[in-house]
This record gives sequence, C-alpha cells and structure tokens, in this order.
Amino acid sequence: MRLLLLSSSRVAGAGYLDAYEAYVREFLGPNLRAVRFLPFAGVTVDHTSYTAQVVERLGRMGIPCHGLEHEADPIAALAATDAVVVGGGNTFQLLATLRRSGLLAAIRARVRAGLPYVGWSAGANLACPTIRTTNDMPVVEPGGFDALGLVPFQINPHYNNALPSGHQGETRDQRLAEFLVLNPQAVVVGLREGSALRVEGDRTTLLGPHPLRVFRAGHDPIEVDPGDLSRHLAV
Repeated sequence: MRLLLLSSSRVAGAGYLDAYEAYVREFLGPNLRAVRFLPFAGVTVDHTSYTAQVVERLGRMGIPCHGLEHEADPIAALAATDAVVVGGGNTFQLLATLRRSGLLAAIRARVRAGLPYVGWSAGANLACPTIRTTNDMPVVEPGGFDALGLVPFQINPHYNNALPSGHQGETRDQRLAEFLVLNPQAVVVGLREGSALRVEGDRTTLLGPHPLRVFRAGHDPIEVDPGDLSRHLAV
C-alpha cells in the first residue's frame, strides 16, 4: 500500500496545502491522469466549493483532480481513478457518508490493491483502524467507529498538548491517556501540523520539521524524530 497522511491542510503563516506541496508532488508523481477528491468531511463548506478549492490547488501542482460527489456511480468512478485524496473536516460525517454509500469498503479494497491514498486531518484519521482518536465532535452517528484500517496505529492529527492559562479542561495527552486505558493494545501517534506520514508497504516514514509523539498504555510518551518509524509503531 502507498499512503500519504497529513496532519492538516494548513500551518501557521502558510497557505492551503503549501507546507505539504513537496510531499504531495513527490508522492503522486507527474504521470497521473485522474485523481479523485472526496469532500465528504465538509460540513460548514458545501462539497462543490470544497472540491473546487482542492482542484485548483492540486492543479497548481500539475495534478489533475476531479470530485467524486456528483458521480452517478461513485464506486465505478473510484475504480477508474489513479489516486484518491480525502480532505479534512468532520471525521464522523466523513465516515458516515462513506459507510452509507458503500465507498468505505470500495476504498479499502482499492488502496490495499495499490491505489495511492492521500488524506489530511479527517482523511488521515480515516486510514486508521478506528476514528476514535479524532479531535472532532460526533455531530452524526457514523454507524460504528471502525474505519479503513490501512495502518495498524491510531493518529491524532493537529497534535498539540498546549494548556492555555486558566483552562480547566484536559490536555490532549490526558485525552489520549484515557483512550489507552480503555484500549491498551493500541498505539497512538500525535502528528503535529506540518508533519506527514508516508507509508510504503511495511515502512512508515515521518516527513516534516517536527518529531512525532508516540503513546502506548503503561508507558510515558516518547518523541521520535523524522525518518523511519517502523520499529516505533509495531502494535
């Protein structure tokens, strides 16, 4: 399998996908004929507008892209694509839409057979065994939390353990500790904005300027520098 999983679409001080352009260009390459974008995580932005934004941005990278939202037979359209791109938004809405349409199983099968997959934020969560380490509110019932299961570990995108002065809620690390108490077999990675995971077969590589934070039940979190992560992520 070939996956590129981005923490976010933006980083502070940069435009849409600017921080990730080199990774996306290199991952997808110059010879694709048709990339399909899935805008279904969008809630406060309509799918047509969301797709137009991504089509324009990927077009500036020389990557031809079309949305899947208006296809009469989206599963057939997916079967004819060269790569699939899944945008961010609300992970629960994304999973609910894909499960209801039958696209969840179709994407899983195609990516496991070698179709390149790019996802950011909710799109990165979707590649995990479940969506239970998303930061999003459960605005809809997705029919279960099981996701694509393309990687064996959980991702927490936009990872940040900041605690604003006076704030009395839990930090991100505390929330992830709760998850691991109830799911002690899991491995969770905190993926900071500007960072990405590139998966090629059994090899997972951290790209970007920031280390990754790895969480396991019963152990203190560890920071892992960019590079090959495979030995750190075994479940």
